Amino acid sequence: MSRPTRTARRLGPRSLACLALVGLLTACSDQEPGAFAPRGTNAAEINWLFWVMVALGTAVFVLVMVLFARSVRSSRRRDDSEHDPLAPSDATRSSRLVIGGGVVLPVVVLVPLTVMMLIVAERTSPHRADDPLEIQVIGHQFWWEIHYPDTGAVTANEIHIPVDTRVRLQMESSDVIHSVWAPQLSGKIDMIPGQTTQLEFDATEVGEYWGYCAEFCGVQHARMRFLVIAHEPDDFDAWLANETADAPAPETEAAERGAQTFIDVGCAACHTVRGTEADGDLGPDLTHLATRHTLGAGTLPNERGHLGGWITDPQATKPGNLMPPTPLSAQELLDLIDYLEGLE
Repeated sequence: MSRPTRTARRLGPRSLACLALVGLLTACSDQEPGAFAPRGTNAAEINWLFWVMVALGTAVFVLVMVLFARSVRSSRRRDDSEHDPLAPSDATRSSRLVIGGGVVLPVVVLVPLTVMMLIVAERTSPHRADDPLEIQVIGHQFWWEIHYPDTGAVTANEIHIPVDTRVRLQMESSDVIHSVWAPQLSGKIDMIPGQTTQLEFDATEVGEYWGYCAEFCGVQHARMRFLVIAHEPDDFDAWLANETADAPAPETEAAERGAQTFIDVGCAACHTVRGTEADGDLGPDLTHLATRHTLGAGTLPNERGHLGGWITDPQATKPGNLMPPTPLSAQELLDLIDYLEGLE
């Protein structure tokens, strides 16, 4: 028999274990904590159930390995036991194994696990709260449209909520199947064209929590992220009041020129800026763009240089998104950035 190749030796059990450990450590990164760092009651319930399943699975694995080791030892003694009239027969051993491993063990493990799963499913299901904060989320390729019904507030790629308040997302898709998942706050749920799905959750701590599209939806699926930002109640009320208001008027001559450039080059055909003649609905509402943390659904930080690059050639950063390049002179670009940075 030939020896294993060098590549095969590299991909042995130790290497695979190291890769699994690297993956686990990556999932627990401090930069973007995941499901193992719950900050909502739903996520805490799911995290608890996960570790129960890990514990039960580990116990079953250890038990199977112990039985396997015993069977190996028993096979070595079989010749001696064949002459022992008091030793159990092979049929007796098989019956015990079938009853113990095929009936008793599944009942002991699966029945309690099923009960716990049903309890967690009930605790994390919609319609638990009598009067939740309702937010409408519409999935697009490749960004998120967020509405706060009865307030007129519209934003994009950020879901702002008050801490310790039950929130109900009413979710729709405008094109293909998407899926909402904020692992620190709740489980995931699909957004299906033509249907409205619901998800309830809360945040137990003030903070910023990343969310993702968890259903492949096209070329930029991996760059379709959002932020859930949990505020103290008073801070949330202040944020919502600002979002409800029309866009502030330009305060400088450069910003005024930028506002006119926004209309002239066709930005207003795709984007809305409430309080102005811009009323496009193909792209995100930009009424309070300057208050947002990111551009392009979590692709870039919302900073002046990145904003300029995004305006002139968004395809260079996020190929396949629906925003076309915007040819501008250097002065037009600076004026337009001044205007957009004033939309607070």
